[in-house]
Amino acid sequence: MPYQPPPDLAGMSLAEIAEAVAARKLPPVEEWNPDNTGESGMRIAADGTWYHDGSPITRPAMVRAFAGLLNREPDGSYWLVVPYQKLRIEVEDACFQAVDVRRVDGDLAFRLDTDELIVAGPDHPLRAEGDPDLPALYLTVRRGCEARLNRSTYEQLVHIALDEKENGEVTDLTVTSGDAAFPLQPV
Repeated sequence: MPYQPPPDLAGMSLAEIAEAVAARKLPPVEEWNPDNTGESGMRIAADGTWYHDGSPITRPAMVRAFAGLLNREPDGSYWLVVPYQKLRIEVEDACFQAVDVRRVDGDLAFRLDTDELIVAGPDHPLRAEGDPDLPALYLTVRRGCEARLNRSTYEQLVHIALDEKENGEVTDLTVTSGDAAFPLQPV
């Protein structure tokens, strides 16, 4: 069956986004705890590029398949997990890149570089790191893995925050989604 990416965020309602999120079937990685462990020879670069043995993985379908198997352990290590084996994977910054955001019916919907859709909220919070002059924003995706907002997505989010400020007064940049508030600058 050929892969059909979800439509552009700009043309989707929150109900359609929720339906697309629910339709994504991910393997139950959190239920698997194999004893057989090893090294994958894989790395996710800070820019979101996936590598195997030093060469970029150029097939998006392979990246999407591997992305569904990612798990982050409490010690901060990352693993690709299947029922019979788990292989360590190096992650330079974040597992995913958030490449688009849109305010839809009061919530913030993000598209990842793997074409996944995530709605920010208590289960998928935004986190600001770095310093106030050069912040880095991260969106919780699943199983301890996060997406870093790329530059244009961060800019989109700042515009959303500025548009929502009353009287044009900006003392801090904050956005809300899913009944939760998220600062866009580290504290």
